[in-house]
Amino acid sequence: MTLTKGVDTKIVDYLLSAERDVREITKITDQYPELSIEEAYELQERLINRKIAEGARTVGIKLGLTSKVKQQMMGVHEAIYGFLLNEMLAYEWEPVDFHQLIHPKAEPEIAFLMGEDLKGDNVTTEEVLNATKYIAPAIEIIDSRYKNFKFTLTDVVADNCSSARFIVGSKWVTPNQTDLANIGMVMSKNGEVATVGAGAAVLGHPASAVAWAINKLTEKGKGLKKGDIVLSGAITEAIAFESGDTIVAQFDGLGSVSFSCS
Repeated sequence: MTLTKGVDTKIVDYLLSAERDVREITKITDQYPELSIEEAYELQERLINRKIAEGARTVGIKLGLTSKVKQQMMGVHEAIYGFLLNEMLAYEWEPVDFHQLIHPKAEPEIAFLMGEDLKGDNVTTEEVLNATKYIAPAIEIIDSRYKNFKFTLTDVVADNCSSARFIVGSKWVTPNQTDLANIGMVMSKNGEVATVGAGAAVLGHPASAVAWAINKLTEKGKGLKKGDIVLSGAITEAIAFESGDTIVAQFDGLGSVSFSCS
């Protein structure tokens, strides 16, 4: 389909109102089944620009579908990306308000803090590591606005890849201090192990996922800036949580990151 001014505004309004009103909606491809992935990214950009116009600012990007298994499940051959805004940042010492979310889930990730600008259409894993100042343990809270967390690839991209909140741990280390591909992780909920995984689950190496994202951003004339945070992708499947729950992700060599939910 070809997005018109009226249609793109209608879709963005639809997604933003669902997030603000904390309510589920039917996926947009129910009404616009011919929506392409390129148009979905256009909608995502319009959605982010609306938030920026209202006072938010971008602080980095997040990656999704970085697991080959998930890509096969979705019938796609590459990852997806969305944008992180300052209003999404949550803190370990402040409980996450469950009532501001619809049906949230937590994903363990490795966060990259960029030490310099990086842009290009053939960026390598090594170049990403050289441009990274620190890495840290992180948890992303995803919260699709779509009913029952069911959507197509174009739906989730338009919805900024289910972005909601993210928490970064307090231990920041340089990339050369750990083997990112083999780093182990255990995530628990209320003291019981929920998932286990390793960095290699993220496109073989978390920095490779970041390199992919930079190459894709360059196609749109964008890149990463010094100071940007990048959530490199989920190491394991996401787990649901509710009010009263506590989630902890423990990483070998990186320490832990956690949050509680009120």
